This record gives sequence, C-alpha cells and structure tokens, in this order.
Amino acid sequence: MDKLALFGNIPIDYHTLASILTGYNSPADKISSLEKDEKIIRLKKGLFVVANKTSGKTISRELIANHLYGPSYISLEFALSWYGLIPERVHIIRSLTTKRTRSFSNPLGQFDYITTGEEYFPLGIRQILSNDTNSFLMASPEKALCDLIIYTPGLRIQSVKAMKEFLEQNLRIDFQSIENFDKKLIQSFLKYSKKKNELDILLKYLKQ
Repeated sequence: MDKLALFGNIPIDYHTLASILTGYNSPADKISSLEKDEKIIRLKKGLFVVANKTSGKTISRELIANHLYGPSYISLEFALSWYGLIPERVHIIRSLTTKRTRSFSNPLGQFDYITTGEEYFPLGIRQILSNDTNSFLMASPEKALCDLIIYTPGLRIQSVKAMKEFLEQNLRIDFQSIENFDKKLIQSFLKYSKKKNELDILLKYLKQ
C-alpha cells in the first residue's frame, strides 16, 4: 500500500482516502481493514492519519490538533510546556477556536477546544514548522499565558501579589523567563479580553 505513504503525516478525510482505493469493491471495508491492521489511525469520524510505520513520517500531535477541529490554534498549558515556561509535561492538547467548544479522544490522545471571539482569535498566533514541509498554529508565549488566565474558570486575580503567587506557585513560572514578554502584544489583547482587569494586573507584574 505504497500510496498511503504519499500522504505522510497530514490528516486525510474519508473521501481522499477512498480515492486511492478504487480497485476495491468496498473502499469502506478496506479502510476498516487498514485501521484494524494499524496502517492508518482514525482521528474522528471521517478523518484519518497514516501510521508512522506505514508512512515513515513521525506523527505530529500539534499538526493533528490543528486539523482535527478548526480554525484553531494550540494554547494554554500545552503551549506553555512546549515553550519550556512550565516544568510539567502536558499530555492533553487544548486549543482555542472560533467554533463551539468540543473535545475529541483518539489513539493519539485528548484534544480539547475552547470557544473564543473572532476578533481575539488571530492575535498573537505563531506558525511553527513541524518538519521541512508542514507547520502548525500555536499561541505565542504571551498569548498562551493570557489564554490560560482568561479561560481558567473561576480564576479571579485582584492584585499584583496575587498574580505573582498564581504564576510562581500555581504555574511555577520563573519571572526571568517571562520578564521580556512583549507587553504591547499583551496590551493588544485587552480590547477583546473577557478579563481585562487580570491582564492589566499581569502587565503591572511584568513592568515591576
């Protein structure tokens, strides 16, 4: 099944996959067989990725997250861990999307999506190269932190001291790793943020 390898690690929909299985009486049965033989992985209904043992390509969970539900970008704890800002290794990939909140679980892990506003969505996003040809969308370090503050339910920070405790004790972020954050970028989030007060306090903390 050399044709499968041509897809590399890019997620493919059912119709694209069926288009290379025209020699079979039932492409659907063949797709089920390929999945059973672990040559392809079902990400959700109608979406697959070729297994790395078949394609010879490393599967990128970050790339999967963008394709699984979009438009979306990776953020929150996973992004902060990816940048090395928090010490914990994060397994669940949480992303922000302009569509409704959703969650997906598949053999590659748990993928959660949080709804955000269309005006806030495009600010502070980076395109990160996952290999020589493919890239994925992830929040900048500044936006990943702001997203976490904004979209953590029940989190209310009313002082610089409380912000310091949240960052250094709850998240275990070292001040030196964020003291050079782009403050103008964070300022740009204020207009569209649900937690303007908290972001303003974050800016005061960074300027101290």
